[in-house]
Amino acid sequence: MNPAPPVNPADKGAAAGQGPQGAGAEPGAIPAPSAASPGIAWYDKLANKDIEEEGTFWMPKSVNAAADDSDLMFYAVLALSTFFFIAIAVATIYFVWKYRHRPGHKAEPSAAHNDAMEITWTVIPTIIVVFLFWYGWRSYVHVVTPPNKAVEINVLAWRWNWQFTHANGVTDSDLHVPSNTPVRLVMTSKDVLHAFYAPAMRVKQDVVPRRYTYAWFYATKPGTYRLTCAEYCGTSHAQMACLQEDPKTKACLRRAVVVVHAPGDYERYLADKEAESQNLPPAELGKKLYEKKGCNACHTVDGTPRVGPSFAHDFGTMVPMSDGSKVLMDESYIRESLMSPQAKSRPGYPPSMPSFEGQLKEKEIEGIIAYIKSLK
Repeated sequence: MNPAPPVNPADKGAAAGQGPQGAGAEPGAIPAPSAASPGIAWYDKLANKDIEEEGTFWMPKSVNAAADDSDLMFYAVLALSTFFFIAIAVATIYFVWKYRHRPGHKAEPSAAHNDAMEITWTVIPTIIVVFLFWYGWRSYVHVVTPPNKAVEINVLAWRWNWQFTHANGVTDSDLHVPSNTPVRLVMTSKDVLHAFYAPAMRVKQDVVPRRYTYAWFYATKPGTYRLTCAEYCGTSHAQMACLQEDPKTKACLRRAVVVVHAPGDYERYLADKEAESQNLPPAELGKKLYEKKGCNACHTVDGTPRVGPSFAHDFGTMVPMSDGSKVLMDESYIRESLMSPQAKSRPGYPPSMPSFEGQLKEKEIEGIIAYIKSLK
């Protein structure tokens, strides 16, 4: 499950689409940001909702129209395999029992050849295999060929987070997409091999360093769905895209998700998300980036070391370097560490931090600096 933070009744009504007037609003509508929806943005409320897990014993429900054929193929092969397994097992048991050795019975001579049987067990399996190949090939071509007019989203993976960049430059660690519209993902990694996996979309694609891979889907139902990395990518693979953790147990409370928006809300998400980054105070923007960019997977803010040093209490002090020297942790040091993490490495920590050069706007860099300064 993907627990949501506690909200008051007014917030619950807003998240459910009731708006300030409760039952008077249009069902399914999401209220625009206002005094009636304080604190957390409406699109983050959607991301914090419980993941929709229902489905069959075999798979979660599919909300991708492009995956219907592959689902049908799975169930067809499962049904054929079950049928033939039971039929062959029953026949084997029956013949073993019927022709078992018994006192007073002579063994019957083994059959040398039977044309009808040879033709039957050759022709029928051939027809089944040819049909499965044709149907599977047709489905494969469909799921790897996106429509010409698709919403394109760039995906960048690293240890240990996702970054989804939309057409207007908005970035997020949650994947927000429109419903009833094809979505094409252009994916790459800046360190090691990852794998984008959204079970409800039936999409799983390796994300490879220094090259691009692609995937697409056509989401049919608004909701919040699971997103995970399906390729072991290092020490904190299990914490990949952990956006909220328990401060006491350090257990991950929420990971990145796929949010499918109702018609019209995806465009509003892009506009509101862009406006949010322009209006937040620098330190608050930096705190959001600390969570959304996956900094919390490696750096704590309570003084506890993790994969990397903690951000707490170090600003304005002399910090040791791997070469034995000491440097002042100031604005310039933080900026350099974001752009060229290995230029000044700290002792006792692996040189695994990726570079954020070209991924952060100037205001975002200033926000991260302001947030770290607030922790001293």
